[in-house]
Amino acid sequence: MSDYDVMALLLSEDAERNQSEPEVASNIGEQMLHMDIPLLPRSVRARIRDVCSRINPSNAVLIGGGIGNLSAWLFDLWDPRNDIRPERQVEPPAAFRIIEPGTRFCVIIDRLIRRYEAEDWAQVVSMTWQEVFAETLSSRASNISLPESALNSALPMPLDLILIDLPEEERVAAAAAAFGLIAPGGLVLLMEPTVPTGDVEELFEGVTPTPAQLKVQSFNSWIELVKRINETHSVGFTDLSGGTLVAFMKNH
Repeated sequence: MSDYDVMALLLSEDAERNQSEPEVASNIGEQMLHMDIPLLPRSVRARIRDVCSRINPSNAVLIGGGIGNLSAWLFDLWDPRNDIRPERQVEPPAAFRIIEPGTRFCVIIDRLIRRYEAEDWAQVVSMTWQEVFAETLSSRASNISLPESALNSALPMPLDLILIDLPEEERVAAAAAAFGLIAPGGLVLLMEPTVPTGDVEELFEGVTPTPAQLKVQSFNSWIELVKRINETHSVGFTDLSGGTLVAFMKNH
């Protein structure tokens, strides 16, 4: 199969899996609406779940835990108590880390972990992604002779799945950093930033950019990131009703 065919298959819908939202995730989504917290479109959450059901990661990370909506989709996928056919059951990863800097949100996610009896392999990390990334790079640099699995890091290494659920303005930088950490054969999944629309004035040096200009800058950075990764690795896109899901796969 070509790289294009592999990515298309990886990102396709699992027609045999129930596409309705799990009850726990649905309840969390309702809370998010009341709290005015943005959440990924349901179509994107369902497709991320379908992709995760195919790759069976060993070490996975979710950047941007929120109050646990996407996490609940994944815990439902990996829950051995689900009443589904044995051949459809998906084993949980050996380690799953949820990066969420909000202390109150971490408490909610920790309850979710206990609800799914996932304490042995799931953990919420109360740090920003920038802090986790910097700590991991430092650990790598100071222990260059050690295998990644022996590193003293907040992340389970080597990483073979990174999911990004961050605000649009933070997504591109997080994706670039995540791809630098992902192991060969690993996957980074995120929603594509929206394309800027309308006329935007030229940005001049020394002048504070407007929100519209920042959005254009961010999207230009996104295009450059996709081009750079696509030169030597695999990039896949799938258009869904709520947006476009993007996958970066490291080939070597």
